[in-house]
Amino acid sequence: MRHIKAKITLIIIVAIVLSMGIVTLLSMNSIKRLGQEDSEHILLLLCETGQKNLDSYFVSVEKSVGLIASYVENDLADTEIEDLPDHVDRVRDIFEDIAVQTNGVLTYYYRIDPEVSSDTSGFWYVDTDGTGFVEHEVTDISEYDTTDTSDLVWFTVPKVTGEPVWLPPYETENLNVYVLSYNIPVYKAGEFIGVIGIEIDYSTMANQVDNIRLYDTGYAFIIDKEGGIIYHPFIDTLAMTDDEIPQVPDGMLSEGVNTRYIFEGVEKQGVCLPLHNGMKLTVSVPVDEINGNWESLVSKTVYASVFILFIFVLVAMYVSDTITRPLRELTKAAQKVGAGDYDIEITHQSNDEVGILARTFEDLVNNLKTYIARLKEDNAKLEEATVRDSLTGARNRFALRRDYDSYIDKDIHLLMFDIDDFKKINDGYGHAIGDYLLKKTSDALVNNFGKESVYRYGGDEFLVITDSYNEKEYKKVLANLTNELNIISLEDQQLPVHYSAGYVYGKLSLQEDLRLMLRQADELLYEAKGNGKNTFIGKEYDREYADSIKKKAEEAFRHY
Repeated sequence: MRHIKAKITLIIIVAIVLSMGIVTLLSMNSIKRLGQEDSEHILLLLCETGQKNLDSYFVSVEKSVGLIASYVENDLADTEIEDLPDHVDRVRDIFEDIAVQTNGVLTYYYRIDPEVSSDTSGFWYVDTDGTGFVEHEVTDISEYDTTDTSDLVWFTVPKVTGEPVWLPPYETENLNVYVLSYNIPVYKAGEFIGVIGIEIDYSTMANQVDNIRLYDTGYAFIIDKEGGIIYHPFIDTLAMTDDEIPQVPDGMLSEGVNTRYIFEGVEKQGVCLPLHNGMKLTVSVPVDEINGNWESLVSKTVYASVFILFIFVLVAMYVSDTITRPLRELTKAAQKVGAGDYDIEITHQSNDEVGILARTFEDLVNNLKTYIARLKEDNAKLEEATVRDSLTGARNRFALRRDYDSYIDKDIHLLMFDIDDFKKINDGYGHAIGDYLLKKTSDALVNNFGKESVYRYGGDEFLVITDSYNEKEYKKVLANLTNELNIISLEDQQLPVHYSAGYVYGKLSLQEDLRLMLRQADELLYEAKGNGKNTFIGKEYDREYADSIKKKAEEAFRHY
């Protein structure tokens, strides 16, 4: 190990790692213990909060039913049995006012024991759609044995026990809705008269339980005294038989005690508290999520130690880096220049030898960049001159060969364009006028087809290749071109010039297609001239026809 920087860095790393390891080991046990205690406290606190909310709701239901029951028994004290119909009507009038003020009430009822009166059965009101209570046909109790608590439980259980009772979830008759009910037996002078009750929607309790959440996947559920699940957010107990409903572990029945258990292969921790209606509320959360809290604290401690280690290493490296940085920067700049990248920036500024070397090197590179930029500009002008006709500004044959591949796989129009009797114009008006006409003709083609589409193919012959138009649009452009060519003039005197052209259009799939299109367009140009000149003729590209033209030309050349 020859570098001082490396030695200092190693000493600091060893010291920090040792101290960090000792502190981490001591803190892990404390963090784990505190984390587990906090999770148990949070679970219990959340369960207590849910217990209070649910009990508050159940108590409100009990008060509502109890208030009606008190009224019923007071009214019965002054009512003869033969006056039961009037009594029931009086109860009916006040029951709805109390029921509508109680959250989640699905049905309410006052049922008279058939043994007391065979004529007066009571009433049953339901609100299944939230629009208000409507009277529903009552169940004929006389068809049941009211001493058998296995059937018609909402009536038989309070009658037999003589006590107010909460019943676990059941499917209410005729409505096919699961409910919980609270029922109170009513008496007249010690004689059982009937039952006052309210059925609350099972989903009302379920919604309150669903709102109890802890960590990411913790949840609450309801069990009975024996540990059978009554409601679970992820188990449809209503669709199961009693034998199919899972039982919670025995340890979960201990009220207020955190218990570890396995459910569906996942270790969980839960706590259970009794509810006012005889059921139990359980809050459960995966142990992994509980451990995640204290494990996160341990991780943060480790990260903090590593960060401190990193800071000290940086400080130790800073001194040596201050000396070597400018040389590294200069070395990288030289490597970039050697690779052909002249966009360098040297930030080091000093008056020592390294600073002078850096400034001198930067000036050298800047001068080199200026020279290269000028050279590129000259090359660009030279390249432009090689692909442009100096007289007309149109592209030349060299540019056409270069552009061959750019037209492959495109639908193009290829136009061979020629000035009629151009030699006569040169002979009659002079070459200066001929050059002027060539320039004006090129300008007209460029105006209509664009600068990048026009090539000077020969002396007075131009080639235009475009992929921007369909045939209908192309003919409109040709019409505009003709109008523009017809008004070419010199010193306000129109020149007596005519033009002929042949063009083909179609898909260019191969480079050979472009050469064949040139053959076919050239053939059409000569056809236009043979028809009296001053004519434009266009046809769809025909590879076989164009190839036959090529073969005829080759055959004629061989015979020649």
